[in-house]
Amino acid sequence: MRPLPSYQIRMARESEFEAIGDLTVAAYASFTQGPGDPYIQRLRDTRTRATQAELWVAVSDGRLLGSVTYTPPGSPWRELSADSDEGEFRMLSVHPDARGLGVGDALVSRCEERSVDDGATSMVLSSLPDMRDAHRLYARRGYQRAPERDWSPVPGTELIAFTKELR
Repeated sequence: MRPLPSYQIRMARESEFEAIGDLTVAAYASFTQGPGDPYIQRLRDTRTRATQAELWVAVSDGRLLGSVTYTPPGSPWRELSADSDEGEFRMLSVHPDARGLGVGDALVSRCEERSVDDGATSMVLSSLPDMRDAHRLYARRGYQRAPERDWSPVPGTELIAFTKELR
């Protein structure tokens, strides 16, 4: 794929939900346990994410490049941020052909902006230990590991936590 000259970060449109679900599942494919993995349905459920949180996308000329779920205060999609002074995002996904174009960085930046708008002073997130590309992105953006907040949503799945001060 040629580098794209520009892309827009905006809220997802209902007409894009199915394609966003496909993109998210594709981006997470190497981290799931195959087609029967119950987490795939959660990754694909963009309608619920858009209703109970905020679903942001990166788009260039009508082509979806990536998405992220920002979880505002009160969202049931929050996993680590019990306090309203913490922002959180989940399911950062970049299409394999769009990696290296800054799409993930732009989506994380938008989540940080939304968190500040909501009054947050820090951001928190969790990630699978094998998501090394994402970890490099988080480190470049100033995130630090927070091992005291590591957790397991289901037996056999361990998630590691990251935090960043926003102000």
